[in-house]
Amino acid sequence: MITTSSVRVSHATQVLTGTVSLPASKSEANRALILRALSGQEFPIHNLSDANDTQLLNRLLSTPAGAEVSAEDAGTVMRFLTAYYAIKNQKVTLTGTARMCQRPIGVLVDALRKLGAQIEYLGQEGFPPLQIKGFEYAGSNQLTVRADISSQYISALLMIAPLLPVGLKLTLEGKIGSEPYIRMTLAQMAHFGVQASFEGNTITVPAHQYEPKVYTVESDWSAASYWYSAVALAKEADLLLPALRADSLQGDSVLPRLMAPFGVHTQFVAEGVRLTKQELQEPLERIDFSACPDLAQTVAALAAGLQVEVEMTGLESLRIKETDRVLALQQELPNVGATLQETEEGVFTVFSGKEAKNDPSIHTYEDHRMAMAFAPLALRQQIEIEEPSVVKKSYPRFWEALAAVGFEIEPIS
Repeated sequence: MITTSSVRVSHATQVLTGTVSLPASKSEANRALILRALSGQEFPIHNLSDANDTQLLNRLLSTPAGAEVSAEDAGTVMRFLTAYYAIKNQKVTLTGTARMCQRPIGVLVDALRKLGAQIEYLGQEGFPPLQIKGFEYAGSNQLTVRADISSQYISALLMIAPLLPVGLKLTLEGKIGSEPYIRMTLAQMAHFGVQASFEGNTITVPAHQYEPKVYTVESDWSAASYWYSAVALAKEADLLLPALRADSLQGDSVLPRLMAPFGVHTQFVAEGVRLTKQELQEPLERIDFSACPDLAQTVAALAAGLQVEVEMTGLESLRIKETDRVLALQQELPNVGATLQETEEGVFTVFSGKEAKNDPSIHTYEDHRMAMAFAPLALRQQIEIEEPSVVKKSYPRFWEALAAVGFEIEPIS
């Protein structure tokens, strides 16, 4: 793990070959950990992510009653544990970093209160920190929640639903954001014996005991996005990304289709995915990130590096991530010769072709995806990434993986 204040990243040949070390999916791993804990039984989870978010959740699931615990900067940890501690009638105080305490959680708390959770805000209404005091079933098995903010609220409710006396009928109101993550949750619940139905905007979950069953976590498609970007930016490329599946549960497995116009060919092989370079297609179509918001920063930075124009929609949830990711992109893209502008309501366009700064420095805003999205641009020009240690959140060995395929990583104190 690099702990210096910045790293200078470059690549001498712009040719990429070899096998890439990918982390396991923290999205899958975190759900599997919660479902195992809700089952009340121990069973193996293979290929558990070494991401900080996952290791943190694993530790906090054994929190003693009466403790004060921190979800740090991990959104899934905060949202999933709020529901988990409530349904388990576990009295704890749940807090996080300063940024986490600015991220809304009112939609989830309101829903849990309707089910019978006793939760109080210790600071600003609608935001952490929370005091979870217990749970007494309120008698209703029907909820309606907004679906346009964060799928993590919905997943948190779905995972505890089988433990309610008669299950839960959950109606999603409005445009559903990050739907693949909801379907991932339901698929993992089914793996452990709970068969829910998802028809229209309504999800029905029966009361049922989770069944212990061995689970193997897939490699992380979100992490793979940085390698897709690198292949698109390289002169030549032939990379193997191990342990990715064509039948993935992960929403970001749209990458093969999404990245093809940017000049990346995907071939599924026995070991995983093989990436090679092909011709860039222009003009590029408008891309909707509603179902895959974690890919937006990667694509925006890639468009800047390729000097192409890209229209992006479905960025609403980016405002409440580790940082305001829309604002962060607007502040950092000019360093690499591009801008991000809202050209019509809900539509953002990356405009490129401007002169990039010499040896640009990218501020990461304590956001792992800012660091990793901009790092592949080192294939086009030397770039400095501030606070490189932020990658520990999801991809602790990111810098080592870059170095293994020829990137030069120079720590700067």
